[in-house]
Amino acid sequence: MFDHIIIGAGFSGAVLAERLAAAGNSVLVVERRRTIGGNCHDERDAHGILVHTYGPHLFHTDDEGVWSYLSRFTRWQPYQHHVRAVIDGCAVPLPFSLDTLHDLFPATLADRLEQKLLARFDYNTKVPILELEKTPDPDLRRLADYVYEKIFLHYTMKQWGKKPEEIDGAVTARVPVYIGRDQRYFQDRFQAVPEDGYTRLVDRMLESSRIHLLLATAADDILTLHDDGTIDAFGAPFAGRVIYTGMLDELFHFAHGELPYRSVRMDFETVPLGGADRCQPAPTVNYPCNYDFTRITEFRQIHPCPQAGDVTTLLREYPQPYRRGENTAYYPVFTDEARSAYEHYLADAKKYKTLSLAGRLADYRYYDMDDAVRHALDLCRDTFGITDAEA
Repeated sequence: MFDHIIIGAGFSGAVLAERLAAAGNSVLVVERRRTIGGNCHDERDAHGILVHTYGPHLFHTDDEGVWSYLSRFTRWQPYQHHVRAVIDGCAVPLPFSLDTLHDLFPATLADRLEQKLLARFDYNTKVPILELEKTPDPDLRRLADYVYEKIFLHYTMKQWGKKPEEIDGAVTARVPVYIGRDQRYFQDRFQAVPEDGYTRLVDRMLESSRIHLLLATAADDILTLHDDGTIDAFGAPFAGRVIYTGMLDELFHFAHGELPYRSVRMDFETVPLGGADRCQPAPTVNYPCNYDFTRITEFRQIHPCPQAGDVTTLLREYPQPYRRGENTAYYPVFTDEARSAYEHYLADAKKYKTLSLAGRLADYRYYDMDDAVRHALDLCRDTFGITDAEA
C-alpha cells in the first residue's frame, strides 16, 4: 500500500506528489481525466501549435520561492501578456489604463480625467472599479460608470451569470482601473510560459519512481469515507494521508446540495493568416459587449510556432452554467450562499484526521497558478514538515 494518496494531477496535486516523493514517500496520484496537468493541460494541435486545452494560462508571480521551485522542472520562455478589449469598435488596452483613456475619449476630456485620477490616486496603482464609483468627484464617477458599463458589467454577467454586486469582492477587484501606462496585463516580477508547455512541466514533476499515476479514475473508484472518520482505499483501511484536490461537494456525494460553479465552452478554430504574422492585435482580445463569447486567444502569439506555416489557432470562450456530468467545473461561484454551503462540506472534511484539501476546487477559492503552487508547498511544510528545498 502507498504512504499517501493524492486525488488530482493538476498543479496542486503534482507539487504535493513531488515533494512527498522527494522526502522518501510512496505516492499514488489518482486523476479522473486521461491527461495530467488539470486545467493547465496543453498539447500541440494538428498544425504543431501549442494550445491550452482549457483556456489560456499565463504564469506570473512575485513569489521567488514558487518561481525557483518550478524552475527545477522547466526552462522558461519569457512572455509578457497583453490584452485588448473591443469597446465601441476600438481595440483598446486592458486593464483600463491612462492609455485606454486617451484611446477612447477626446484629448481635452482625457487630459482632464487623467489629471484628476493622478491627483487622487498614486501612479502605477490599480483601483477597483467599485471603489472608483465611490469618489466624490462627478467626473471620476462618470468615468467609473463608463468603465463599469463598457468593460465590467456585461463581461462579468457573461462570465459569472450574475451581476457584479452579487459576487464576492475578491472577484470584482480583479477588474481594476490602472493609474499608469504599463500596457502589460500583469506587473509581476516573474512572467513566462514553460518552454515545453505546462503538461511537460507537470510530467517532469511526476517522474519519480516513488510516484504512481492512475488515470481515468475517480476518487469514488478507490476511496470510501466512513462516518466514524476512517477512510478505506481499495476496500481496505488506509492509514496514510489522503490529499483531495477535486470538488468537495462531490467527495461527500452532494449531501448538502451542489456547490455552484461556472463552466466554459471552448471553441478552437484554425484560420489562415494570409501572409500576416498574427490574426489579432494582442494574444487575447476581450469582448465585453454584443457577443456571447468573452474573449478570443491566439496561441501563436503566446507560443511562437514557425513550423505551422500560414495558419493560426484561435480559441473562443463561451461561459455557461456548470451542469454535472455534461461539462467541466472551472470556477467556483463566490456568493454568500455558496460560501455558507461550502462551510458545511468543510466541517464534514474536518472529521477525517487523515484528509487534507488543496487546490481551487477543494478550497473553493480562485487561485492563480502561483497561488496553487504556494498553497501546496505550504501544506507540505505545515502537515508533513517538508520544505521546498532541494531533496
